[in-house]
Amino acid sequence: MTENKPYQEAVELLQKLIATPSFSKEEDKTADIVEQFFKERNIPSKRSLNNVWCVNKYFDESKPTILLNSHHDTVKSNPQYTKDPFSPIIEEARPDDPAGRGKLFGLGSNDAGGCLVSLIATFCHFYEMENLKFNIVIAATAEEEISGKNGIESILSSLPKIDLAIVGEPTLTNLAIAEKGLLVLDCAATGKAGHAAREEGENAIYKAMTDISWFQTYQFPKVSEVLGPIKMSVTSICTENKAHNVVPAICSFVVDIRVTDVYTHEEILETIKQHIQSEVKPRSMRLRSSKIEKDHPLVQAGIKLGKQMYGSPTTSDAALIPAPVLKCGPGDSARSHTADEFIYLKEIEKGIKTYIKILEKVV
Repeated sequence: MTENKPYQEAVELLQKLIATPSFSKEEDKTADIVEQFFKERNIPSKRSLNNVWCVNKYFDESKPTILLNSHHDTVKSNPQYTKDPFSPIIEEARPDDPAGRGKLFGLGSNDAGGCLVSLIATFCHFYEMENLKFNIVIAATAEEEISGKNGIESILSSLPKIDLAIVGEPTLTNLAIAEKGLLVLDCAATGKAGHAAREEGENAIYKAMTDISWFQTYQFPKVSEVLGPIKMSVTSICTENKAHNVVPAICSFVVDIRVTDVYTHEEILETIKQHIQSEVKPRSMRLRSSKIEKDHPLVQAGIKLGKQMYGSPTTSDAALIPAPVLKCGPGDSARSHTADEFIYLKEIEKGIKTYIKILEKVV
C-alpha cells in the first residue's frame, strides 16, 4: 500500500502523543513532542507553558490571519479500558471496517489527537506557500478538557490578531457552525435549622426543591435556529447535615446550563435571579456560545465538499476565541472519553484532505 508522506507523518506523530500521558495540566511532555516535530522540519515555533504555536513562513502583518487550533491534553482513562490507554496499537482493517485502513487505539486518539495531527499536517502543507490571502497560525494547546485558563486563552495576546479560526474537534469532518456555551451555577437555598421531631425550623431542602422544579420546567422563549433551546440541568444537590434529625439550614445545588447564541450569559443569569429564591453564583462567564455564519466562505467551501452543517451541543476552545470559528475535524464525538478510544486511520487521511481543500478556497 502506497502511503502519502503527510499522512504517514501525522499517524507517527499521533502515536508518539498517545504513548505520552498528557492529562490536563500535565501536558509538558506532549508539548515537547510537538515542538520537536516542528524543529525537525525547520519550522520555528514558540511556546508558553504547554502551548506551542507557529506562523507561516511568509507571514504578513497586513493580511488577515486564520488560526488552526486543537488540543493535546486528555481526560484520564476510565476503568473500563481493556487495552493499555498509552499503547498506540494499530488494528488492521477488517471486512466490516467502513474506513478500510484499520484503526489506531489509545487515549486521546479521537479527542482530539486525530484533529491536531491533521491540522499540523495541513499547516505544514501551506507553510512555505507565498502570496496567500491569509496568514496561517497553528496552535497546539493545553487544558481544553478542563476549560483551564492556561490553555488557548493564555496565549491569545501573544498570537497575531485572529480574524478566523478552525478548531479541530471530532465532527466526522462535518461543519459545526455553532456551539453551545456553558454557564455553571452554584446555588444555595437558605432556611433555618431545627429539630426534625418538632415543628421547628425552615427546611432548606424544600426551598431548594421549589427552585429545582423551576429549572426543570422553565423554557426560555427564544430558540436558536442552529442550536435549539437553552438546556438547564440540575446535576448535584447536598446539605451539610450529618445528623438525621436536624432540619437543614442550607441546601446547595449545581446547575449546568448550555447557552445558545440568542442569549448572553448575563441575560440568562438575570432571568434566573428573577424566578428563584436561592442565592446564585456563577462559577465562570468565560465559555460563550460561538458561531460562524452559514454564508461564510469557509463554511461554503465545506458545503461544496458535501459536508453537513449542524449546531454542536458540546463546548470546546471555540468558546474562548474572539473570532468566527468553524469546529470541524476527523473522528466521531460519540467515541470521545469512551473506553478503548480509537480513530480510524482513514479518518486522519480524510481530515487532512478536508482541511486542505476547505482552506484552498479561502487562503
